[in-house]
Amino acid sequence: MAFSLLKAAIAVALSGVLCLAAHAEDRDRLPITVQARSSDFDYQNNVLVFNEITIVQGEIRITAKRAVASGLDFEDSSWEFSGAVSITNAEAGLASDVARVRFAGGEVQSASVTGGPATFEQRRKGQLTQGRANRIDYDLGRGTVELAGDAWLTDGRNEVTGTTLVYSTETQRIISDKPVVFTINPSEKSKETPPATPPETPPEEPPETPPEAPRPSE
Repeated sequence: MAFSLLKAAIAVALSGVLCLAAHAEDRDRLPITVQARSSDFDYQNNVLVFNEITIVQGEIRITAKRAVASGLDFEDSSWEFSGAVSITNAEAGLASDVARVRFAGGEVQSASVTGGPATFEQRRKGQLTQGRANRIDYDLGRGTVELAGDAWLTDGRNEVTGTTLVYSTETQRIISDKPVVFTINPSEKSKETPPATPPETPPEEPPETPPEAPRPSE
């Protein structure tokens, strides 16, 4: 039960970062804008270099200090982003030192991000899902996400770690042929200390009646 929540949350996070097939038809109709502080177009070798770049398509936003592309044809081109790379949408975010992204059919087809480590996080209905690894490979066609090198996933309570974790966004399965460690943390409610029982107050004794004063003799 605990990890069904974990897997569902991670599925939403990863699909949110890269806008999976459910939104692909809408996304590939959206224009792509590229803004950069400076650029260098080598038309002879079909190489483009951008500094302080931002790419936006709908809710997807990619930013980096530098990008090298094999062309501006988003029907089929490869991009390498480096330096404070960020891939975000309305709900999720992914950050890394380096990202290699392939565009095909006017949209992101696959991405491989590396860092020390590469990370992602997603907040949905007050719940924060986080993950990290030295490398994260996403394959849109296969619907798989591979986290390699000190891989770690959590739904904010339970955690799974391993050398390599492969997650299927279609079947919501986490697969690894390497040793893994699952950590099931207690709920916050079970960790709460019950309120201390106040000590019983002894019943109050009635006040003593003072002795009657002696009557004066006649």
